[in-house]
Amino acid sequence: MSEASIPNLALTVGPQEDRHRSSKRLGFMLLLPIIIAAMELIVSLIEPRVLSGHNLVNVLVQSSYLLLFASAQMIVILTGGFDLSLGMAVSVNSVAIALVTTALAATGVSPWLLVVVGIVACIVVGLLVGTFNGFFVSRLGINPFIVTLGSLNICYGLATTISGGRPVFNVPDVISLVFYDGTIIPGVPTPVILAVVVAVLLYLLLDWTVFGRALYLIGGNPRAANLAGIPGKRYLFLAYITCSLLAAFGSLMLTARTGSGEPNLGGGLMLESIAAAVIGGVSLQGGIGGIIPVIFGSVFVTALSNAMDLLEVGGYVQQILLGCVIIAAIFLDRVRATRS
Repeated sequence: MSEASIPNLALTVGPQEDRHRSSKRLGFMLLLPIIIAAMELIVSLIEPRVLSGHNLVNVLVQSSYLLLFASAQMIVILTGGFDLSLGMAVSVNSVAIALVTTALAATGVSPWLLVVVGIVACIVVGLLVGTFNGFFVSRLGINPFIVTLGSLNICYGLATTISGGRPVFNVPDVISLVFYDGTIIPGVPTPVILAVVVAVLLYLLLDWTVFGRALYLIGGNPRAANLAGIPGKRYLFLAYITCSLLAAFGSLMLTARTGSGEPNLGGGLMLESIAAAVIGGVSLQGGIGGIIPVIFGSVFVTALSNAMDLLEVGGYVQQILLGCVIIAAIFLDRVRATRS
């Protein structure tokens, strides 16, 4: 079967039908805005600051970062996998960006060249991590849990080794200007704008390209994907590269915010990104999910964390509560799966 026939087959046999069958499940997740609003109103009875304009903008900005990482997880979860290395990949990316840009800044080059170099460093590291994960998962057929657990440790070792276990300070101000402090649309934080652009591109990628439709079919119905002539290994490989590139861009944005390369920058991102994706309706069984519910999932996780911070809930207790929320979301996903 020729590859030219893939678009029509993918359109008629798999992903579109899968998404129609899952519309009720994703529709359930659209209740998240109501849940978020109710949570904020209840918390405001105890801590009024939660509804202050400054705090709401802060939640929106923090959600923008998490959205990038949750979207990255969504891409691979759609195929029936996940990426445990995401958090440490963010760390090694941050350190690499900081080391390269600070070294180059000392030579007195143009500030805008530093921006280009920072982006290139981000892409290169993202491609390396994605290629490593994608090769072993797609080409050698090794379980994603084992592969990404291994790359997690590799990335952690690299981040701490090349940084000496310490933050890399003095990242050029132009990086923060472009990806954090700058003004693209007056009154709208730059991270929010960048996250919206990425969300729109992902929506188009998943709903209007062969690659996106193939991801749904590979995760939801591998046999149908095989019958449709879809090169599953190739798309699975590209899924892990896409995941790593999204995480790398998120790392660039976080580095711009902190102004330094942090070897522990992505410490809790693996758990939070999976939580936001699952709460946003992405099924761990594969084949079901969408960028709009993931946006709500990211806002929910961020708003929950923000509320617990304002209520002075301890960090360890927050981890316990977040773990409980993830388990509850997975349980609801299983319940909806049995009823669909």
